[in-house]
Amino acid sequence: MPASSSLNTITEAARSLPIYGEFDVVVIGGGPAGLAASVSAARHGARTLLVERYGFLGGMGTAGGVTNFAGLYGRHDGEMRQVVHGVVDELLERIDALGGLNAPQDGMQGRIRVRSYDVSAYKCAADQWLLAAGVQLLFHAWAAAVVMDGRHISALLVETKSGRQAIRAQRFIDCSGDADVAHFAGVPFELGDGQGSGLFPSTMFRVGHVDAPRALAAVGEFKAINELMAQSQAKAPGRYQFAREGAILRPQKNPSEWRVNVTQIRNAAGQAMDATDARQLSDGELEGRRQISEYFRFLRNEVPGFEHSAIVDIAPQVGIRESRRIQGLYALSGEDILSSARFDDAIGINAWPMELHGQGRIDWQFARNIDSPIGRAYNELPWRMLVPEAVDNLLVAGRCASMTHQGQSAARASGACFVMGQAAGTAAATLQAGQRFADIDVKPLQQRLKQDGVYFDAADGQAQSP
Repeated sequence: MPASSSLNTITEAARSLPIYGEFDVVVIGGGPAGLAASVSAARHGARTLLVERYGFLGGMGTAGGVTNFAGLYGRHDGEMRQVVHGVVDELLERIDALGGLNAPQDGMQGRIRVRSYDVSAYKCAADQWLLAAGVQLLFHAWAAAVVMDGRHISALLVETKSGRQAIRAQRFIDCSGDADVAHFAGVPFELGDGQGSGLFPSTMFRVGHVDAPRALAAVGEFKAINELMAQSQAKAPGRYQFAREGAILRPQKNPSEWRVNVTQIRNAAGQAMDATDARQLSDGELEGRRQISEYFRFLRNEVPGFEHSAIVDIAPQVGIRESRRIQGLYALSGEDILSSARFDDAIGINAWPMELHGQGRIDWQFARNIDSPIGRAYNELPWRMLVPEAVDNLLVAGRCASMTHQGQSAARASGACFVMGQAAGTAAATLQAGQRFADIDVKPLQQRLKQDGVYFDAADGQAQSP
């Protein structure tokens, strides 16, 4: 029957969909969690498909213009060291082999360390990595719905340039960032901070043709650029409109090119833009580029080294920090971050602090013992945060896993997402027929992860070598 319509809705006619393929594991989303999940599942023998909405991989690290890996390093006995290991090490090696990986960069008085990279090198390295692992890729495909069989997802429906298609699989891993698949399957979730807002998103951009020595001398520390912003406001109030305090400007692999993280996208009500609302998302893209134009005017006029600079890239999409977070068997909390929590069902490490992007500012909250010369200032991630309620053959990894608003402000960083993805992919490939993810024996999973290079702390508090 043809489609019918009313004043506010259209009823679409039923139709038969072609089957794109049948797989053991289907991963949705090609960010850090999806990359690690796909490689891990394929390496453990699963026929694995990764579905990605763009024509390239990397998630917010490429499409969102993040350009650095955060949360790979944490402090142990007063020393900063890499504590996120596993399949991510292979990706870093591949990016480095392409000449696209920068040396580690410290910030916040040595409390954080990141690794910046060239976006194009990341895209190419990710392609090579997944193909070498035997992962099949479906680009330009968008999760649209699921077909349920009781508490199981029997098929994922995707929109493609070939039309809507169905993908069958035994197990699914939602790494979409927005928990799209979990939402379609009826998994309960929370949106943002539960008060109508959340972590504010930003549109990232890169500036080239920078006089690197002068720029580094002027804004080599995180606080220096904020002092320059305050000085410009004092000299000429109202000349520049800054969306937030806490600008982050850092040089890339080529020191004449800098990454700028300073925009903050609000909706019409002044709250954080809702990334699951099509109208707000569209308006947010326009607002992000408007703010970039405004801030670039300040950079050229007021910041040494940027007088002859030019915008060389604006991220393909606004960078989303928080949207849906599923309700799982355990929700990682802010207290877990501050207390450097341990878990019996640990799957790896989160080493990033709480980074709360509130209205007009960034609020950093570190583990309580961050400055202690003894012990570790990072927390473990529990297996249970990947296991949703209501659906038996689905895992959720990445920024949309089971966390509170505060817990997510830390574990949304790429380091923790790689950890979650590796655990999810390994578990999905080794799940026994008829077994639910909620019933997995975590001890064998932990042993497999250790064998695959994942870093775990020894129970006595002494670091275990990866």
